[in-house]
Amino acid sequence: MQKIKIDYTHNNSVARIILDDGKGNVLDSIMMGELNELLNSFKSNNDLKLITFEGAGKHFSFGASVEEHTKENAPAMLSEFHKIFFNIINLSIPTLAKISGQCLGGGLELALICNFMFADKSAKLGQPEIVLGVFPPPASVILPLKIGNAKAEELLLTGKVISAERGKEIGLINDVFEDRTNMEEEVDKWISENILGKSASSLRYAVRASRATFGHLMQKFLPMVEDMYLRGLMETEDANEGINSFLEKRKPEWKNR
Repeated sequence: MQKIKIDYTHNNSVARIILDDGKGNVLDSIMMGELNELLNSFKSNNDLKLITFEGAGKHFSFGASVEEHTKENAPAMLSEFHKIFFNIINLSIPTLAKISGQCLGGGLELALICNFMFADKSAKLGQPEIVLGVFPPPASVILPLKIGNAKAEELLLTGKVISAERGKEIGLINDVFEDRTNMEEEVDKWISENILGKSASSLRYAVRASRATFGHLMQKFLPMVEDMYLRGLMETEDANEGINSFLEKRKPEWKNR
């Protein structure tokens, strides 16, 4: 695997996935494909009690590749990206994100699908897609379910980036730690105290039960929102202008159509 690393810890009961592209851990088609391949391999692993996600270096992830958001690339990119969410839902293995630095766009969406989100004080969380004239399909479904419509819309419609502390205040982050080292130590303790003593099989049933509504709504609405993105949004001038202006490093000129 080129862009993700996998480490099995706690007597092989925890799968530690590290996003690592040597830069901002951008979720491009290669990384997405590797993640899906790995998640598919977990289907036959009955001993896994937890999957954790983190980014190598200072940042969790800058998000999905903007180059792959262009009109011709968007269908393949969204298809591969959304498979990650359906794979995680269908596995029903508990998931946990450890967030440092920037956790934006598709990077935040990957963290959002997790059952647990921990962060250190360097974390910056946001869905800035609207700034580029687009919107984030998974977050559009997940955020209202996790934190309610009012708080979700504040993030989705403004594109603002918030601190880890603010993330905890609005119910997004389970806990915030002083720095990455402290987070590693405390989350390790948390896993030992809360996960390791439980049955892997029973945990999967518990995840499936606690996410009965969440999973149903994701399966129903994410394809619908994806279709809205591809057949509606990407047919507008402004969505294409937003993506192209970013790639061309210039300010977008909106035509409001």
